[in-house]
Amino acid sequence: MRIPLSFEFFPTKTPEGAAKLRAVRRQLYATRPEFCSVTYGAGGSTHEGTFAAVREIVEEGIPAASHFSCIGATRATVRAQLAELHAMGVRRLVALRGDLPSGYGIGGEFHYASDLVTFIREETGRDFHIEVACYPEIHPQARSPEADLQAFATKARAGADSAITQYFFSAEAYFRFVDDARRLGVDIPIVPGVMPITSSTQLMRFSDACGAEIPRWIRLRLNGFGDDVESIKSFGLDVVAALCERLRDGGAPSLHFYTMNQAAAPLAVLDRLGWGT
Repeated sequence: MRIPLSFEFFPTKTPEGAAKLRAVRRQLYATRPEFCSVTYGAGGSTHEGTFAAVREIVEEGIPAASHFSCIGATRATVRAQLAELHAMGVRRLVALRGDLPSGYGIGGEFHYASDLVTFIREETGRDFHIEVACYPEIHPQARSPEADLQAFATKARAGADSAITQYFFSAEAYFRFVDDARRLGVDIPIVPGVMPITSSTQLMRFSDACGAEIPRWIRLRLNGFGDDVESIKSFGLDVVAALCERLRDGGAPSLHFYTMNQAAAPLAVLDRLGWGT
């Protein structure tokens, strides 16, 4: 049984990159995604590129979700950007606190993603489907697991429609997180974020930065392959496809793929699952 899919992209910086990303999107559209999202740089640093990519996705006939960061923002700037997205035909947002760019002092009128969710609901009612982020293995800046869970519950109660997790490789961590959230009365869909494995060095770097755990057995196997790229990709495909099956069988509502602007790895996982084009 197949469940719904979605894909995340990041904005490119050159015309050549934008052209390559269009080709990647065309390949992934063949899998009939529920929506595609585009990330937003620290302090809104990729605002123009994010909105340009979102506009293209809408024009290509696919529902688009813009990541929307509030750190350093004011109510006036957020209000204007919401109007801009609505005029484009965007009806889905991924509401985030976001990161401050290097050397940027704390400012703006929003301190937490829950503040942003509350403001969007106050300003636009139900015009947007609001996604929020959550962390089955705990946000790296959280004071404690309980504080992190409570922060997620606050975002849900502020008006979020659904949540997308940070990627993980332990299905048990996801199911435990969902159970804990349900005990707090959070009943919105919690969608697993899925990261295909194509490079051990890239995966280690990203995971160290975002706090995602790489189980010891996976780390050791990847280290054992050295520079054997094909073996890394083959092993990664086995791991991620098995994870997706476990998540589907355990009741995950859908899967959200972090594509890294590449089509081959997500498509390989979906083909393995029999969910391809």
